[in-house]
Parts: sequence; C-alpha cells; structure tokens
Amino acid sequence: MENLAMFCYQCEQTAKGEGCNKSGVCGKDPEVAALQDVLVYALKGLSAVAVDARIAGIVDHEIDVFTIKALFSTLTNVDFDPARFVYLIKQCVKLRDALTGKVKKAGGHVDEKTAAIIFQPETTIAGLVGQAKVASFKVETAINPDIQSLQHILLFGVKGVAAYADHAQILGQEDDKVYAFIHEALAAMLRTDLTLDQALALVLKCGEINLRTMELLDAGNTTTYGHPVPTKVPLGVKKGKAILISGHDLKDLSELLKQTQGKGINIYTHGEMLPAHGYPELKKYPHLYGHYGTAWQNQAKEFAEFPGAILMTTNCIQRPRDAYAANIFTCGLVGWPGVPHIAGANFEPVIQKALELPGFSADKEGKSVMVGFARNAVLGVADQVIAAVKGKAIRHFFLVAGCDGAKPGRNYYTEFVEKAPKDTVILTLACGKFRFFDQELGDIGGIPRLLDIGQCNDAYSAIQIALALSKAFNVGVNELPLSMILSWYEQKAVAILLTLLYLGIKDIRLGPSLPAFITPNVLDVLVKNFAIKPITTPDEDLKAILG
Repeated sequence: MENLAMFCYQCEQTAKGEGCNKSGVCGKDPEVAALQDVLVYALKGLSAVAVDARIAGIVDHEIDVFTIKALFSTLTNVDFDPARFVYLIKQCVKLRDALTGKVKKAGGHVDEKTAAIIFQPETTIAGLVGQAKVASFKVETAINPDIQSLQHILLFGVKGVAAYADHAQILGQEDDKVYAFIHEALAAMLRTDLTLDQALALVLKCGEINLRTMELLDAGNTTTYGHPVPTKVPLGVKKGKAILISGHDLKDLSELLKQTQGKGINIYTHGEMLPAHGYPELKKYPHLYGHYGTAWQNQAKEFAEFPGAILMTTNCIQRPRDAYAANIFTCGLVGWPGVPHIAGANFEPVIQKALELPGFSADKEGKSVMVGFARNAVLGVADQVIAAVKGKAIRHFFLVAGCDGAKPGRNYYTEFVEKAPKDTVILTLACGKFRFFDQELGDIGGIPRLLDIGQCNDAYSAIQIALALSKAFNVGVNELPLSMILSWYEQKAVAILLTLLYLGIKDIRLGPSLPAFITPNVLDVLVKNFAIKPITTPDEDLKAILG
C-alpha cells in the first residue's frame, strides 16, 4: 500500500493549501485516510436509512450516538488507528441493515437502489482500502464544483457538530434535533439533485444546529463542574511525580483527578485543558497544579522533555515520536497504533507509569496566567464594562480566537494582540491563544485587557457575551465595537464559523489562509452576504477596523 493515493483537504494545514495526496500533514497515512473515507461513506448510507426511519416514527438512540462518535473519529488529529476504523465500518453497516429491517417492518420505505445504503464492506483492510475508490470525497469533475464545495463545507461543519455533540452526550446533554440534522446532512450528500440554494441552506442550518449543540455542551460543563470563575494558573512546576493531560474532555480530567488523590502525583494541563482550572468542581483538587507548555507547534518538543506519563485526551493527538511514545497514553476516541489506549476511564496504567518515572526533580517558578472569564464571569461585571465603553475608557473589543497550528503565518495573531491599542480589550478562546496567553497587557479600570473565555468548546460563551452586550447597548451585534479575528485549523472551527454566519455576524477576519474547499464562487457569496475577509497584516487590519 506504499503507493496508495489519498486526497484530504479538510484542515488549514493541507499541503500547498490545496490538498494532501501522498500523506497527511497531520500524520495521517493513505491507509487511514482511505478507511476514514469509507467510514464517512457508510455513515451517509446509515444516515439515509435513519432519515427514512424517522419518517416511519422510528428513532434509534444507539445509532444516533454511534453516528456522532464515528464521525468524530474522522476529524483531524483524532484517530489514526486502522483497526478501529475497520470495526466502525463494519458496525455502521450492521446497524444500517438492522435499521432497514425495522423500517420495512413498520411499513416505511428505504431506497435500496442507493449505493451507500446497500454498500457491503470487504473483510480485509486491503479490501476496505480498495473500496475508497468509490467512497472517496475527492472532487469529481462531473459535479458542479460550487455545489461540491458547499457539500464539503457541510461535511466538515457536521464533523465539528459531531465532536461537540459527543462531548455534550458524555455529560448527559442531548437533543434529538441535533442527531436528526446530522443524519439529514449526511444523507443530503448522497443527492445529485441538490441546488446551490438548497446546499447553502443546509450549510447555514448546520450553523444553527451547532449553536444548539454548543449550548448543550455549555450546560453539560456548567451543571457538572460549575460556572468558571477567574483563576490564576501557575506555569511553573513542582517537585514530584507528574501527569500531563491534554485535549478537551473535562470528564476525563475529573476522573483522573479523582483517581490520583493522595498518590503524590501532580496533574498538569496542556493546551485546551488550561481552562479547566476555572471550574469550581475541578479547581478544588489541590494536586491540579498548573499548566505545562505553550503553543501547539512546540507540543512535540514539550512532550519529549516531559518527565511523567503523558495522557492525550479526546481531540487531539500529534504523531508520537519514538523517543517518547512509551510515555503516551490515549483515551476517549483518540487512537494511534502502538500507543496504549485507556478504556472506561480506568487510569491505573497511567498512574503506575507516572509513579515509576522520576517526575520533576525540583520546583521551577514560572509566569502565571488568568483563566475563567466565561459568560457568567464577564456578564457579572457587565455594568462596569458598559460604563467603561460609554466613558470611552474602552474603545473596542477584539475576539482573537480559534485554532493553533504549525504552519507559518500564525505569528500574525500574537503581533495583532501586542499591537492592539491600550484602550482595547482582547477576548480569546481555543488553542490559538497559546501564541499570546501569557502576555501582560494590564487592565482598564480593573477590567483585564486579556480575557480568556475558555476552550474552543466554549465558543457559546463568547456568543452569549456578544449578544448580551448588543442588548445592553440596544444595537445589533454588527454595530457593537467588536471585531472577530479568527484562526482556523480543523472542523470544529468550521462549525463555529457556520454558527457565526447563521447569526448574521459580518466582517469576520479569517486566517491564516482560507479553506481550500471553498471555491471562488462560494467565497464570493460569503463576501457579499457576510463581508468575510482574509487577514492581511496586523497593522493594516487594525487601521481598517479602528480608523
């Protein structure tokens, strides 16, 4: 399979800004890429039957949950384990066929002339990889490229929705209309009669459904762990045994904290786990010490030097290097061949590995950063913020948010924050903030100039802050002294962008580069309807915004 071709352009890092066709920049090899394509194709068939099932009055919760987890596994940097995809493909077809039988028994209709609905997987990995030739979403010249572009925007947006829905479902928050739309969207990708207007409507509906999904996730996090409060997080280290936990899944962190109590192990966060320090039910653990590491592009080096066991949690994992792979564990949906996987949140193997390793030999002081400025914390001082704006102490708000990545050009966001005038406030969330999260920007009348709202999962908080401010000032969101400067990397960012477009938010600046899956005509629609624009330079963009 060495010469196996692939095509993937779902992330910002894609080769030459066009598409990865030999191996993924993310580390995904052609075999895994092919298996992911086959899984998505099988999910489209399952979804088409699920749509028919709902018409017949049949809703299958097992299939709903399976769909989001399986789709989530195809996101950039989530799962690279071929064996897992073989299982998911076979399970998908098994569930599809069983549901088909239920629909027929109930007197419903299933179109068994649709290839994806009757698709049967080969029994070997090589056979499944060969089936990617018909399952691949590689651009086909026979299809209108603009409709294809919108279908791919929809696919990648739905992948992002699936990720958020999975996080919410784990915390007991679900809504059938989210599951129903995911099936509707995947099934629509099998249609050949879709018009441009219909495809665009589905894309914007994806944004609407993602807003609901993020609301569910927000409810799951806040009802389980409390509303985040402003909290100082040390960036140094303490002498002793250590475990570093990365990713997004707060439940995994919570379980790890419970299981390491009294064992003399300090728990450090990395990347998107930093905001966990603001949640009352997580920060109560004294051995949740601090944050380790900086931006995404330094992650491999940091992990190689980390002296404790390293636990990577749900979305995402980078390619493990031989030098430190023995100290990595995965959990949730994350998987990589040869890397131990923790199932059922039993972290005993991680704990034992941490106890065996030397840990840190001495305390090391570092900077500290503030987290916990989610919607409740910010809106709790709304009167103070409004007064500062009316008194002209605060001239403008910038939401500098989104994903980080290794490709050159992301220093733009650091420079933008550094050059933002002192009478402006920076709101930030997601892993892109690790380019500048430790900047000392001061405050305006007691209001910090840098407000960390949380994970990319907390985009709902940022939206609620903007909506609350628009209500307080009695203007639309687009009339607020607020500008959005966004960076994107993978499919959750696509889902968030679609939510912002669904809400009618305009003048978004997007970078470091525009998605390869957006055709010139589709981009023209986005520019005309939403005034979306690529970033240029910090100086030029600041001048254009502030005058």
